[in-house]
Amino acid sequence: MITAMAAAAAEAFYDTELHVDVLGPKKMITFMNGDSELFSISETVVTGWLLIIVLFILMKWLTSDLKVVPTSKKQVLAEWFVTFFQDLVKDNMGARMVKYAPYIATIFTFALTGSLVSVLGFRSMTVDINCTGTWAALTLILITYNKIKSNGLGGYLKGFAEPVAVITPINILSDVATPTAMALRIFGNISSGMIISSIIYAFLTILSNVVYNALSLKLAALNYFHIFQIGVPAVLSIYFDFFSGVIQSYVFIMLTMAYVGDAAGKDEQAA
Repeated sequence: MITAMAAAAAEAFYDTELHVDVLGPKKMITFMNGDSELFSISETVVTGWLLIIVLFILMKWLTSDLKVVPTSKKQVLAEWFVTFFQDLVKDNMGARMVKYAPYIATIFTFALTGSLVSVLGFRSMTVDINCTGTWAALTLILITYNKIKSNGLGGYLKGFAEPVAVITPINILSDVATPTAMALRIFGNISSGMIISSIIYAFLTILSNVVYNALSLKLAALNYFHIFQIGVPAVLSIYFDFFSGVIQSYVFIMLTMAYVGDAAGKDEQAA
C-alpha cells in the first residue's frame, strides 16, 4: 500500500508539498563598491517613499482652493480629518497638547496605509520591525523631551531613583521597555496575520492540487489557478489587512498620547 501511494505521488502532475516562506524585506536597491556592498535600500523604504508621495499629492489636492466657508466635499473631508485628530488629542492629552495633533495624525495615517498596502500586493511596512521600531523611538524622544521640560534635567534624572534608589535599573528598563512593547505590538499583530494568511493560502493550494491530481487534470494554467482560494483572500483581507490594520494603528497612537501626556504632567496638559 505504501508503495502504491508513493507511485501515485510520483505521478502527480501538481505539487502537493507545503511550501511557506516568511522572509524579511527584500533589498530593492543595492549600492556596490566593486565586489563589496556599500549599503542597500529595502522594499520597506521604497514602499514608504511611495506612500509619502501618494499621501503628499492627496493632501495637496484636499487642501487646494480652500474657502472660509467650505463649498466642496474635499474641503469638508479635510476639515473633518484635522478636527478629528485635534479633538482626539484634546480629549486624551489636554488642550495645551493639541500641538501634537499633526504628529499623531501623521503616525496614524502612515501606520494605517503602511499596513493596508498589502491589499495592493505590496509587503506591509508594519511587518518590518525597523519601521515600527523607528516610530516607537520617536515616541520615546517625545516622552523624554516632555519629562525634561516638565521636571528639568535634574528632576528627570532624579525620577529614575524614585521612590527608592535601589530600583533605578528597573526604572531605566521601564523607559526602554515602553517603546519596545509599542513596536512589537503592531509588528507582532500584523506579522502574525501575514504568516497565518500565507499558511492558509499554501494549504488551499495543496488542496486544489490534490483535487486536480485526482481528476487527472494536466493543464499548466491550473498551476496559477487554485479553485479553493476563490473568495478566501477577500475574507482574510477584511480581518488581517483592514480590521487589524485599523485597530493596531489606533492602539499605537492611543498609547503614544497616553505616554507623552503622562510625561508632560497634569499642569502642562491643563494649561
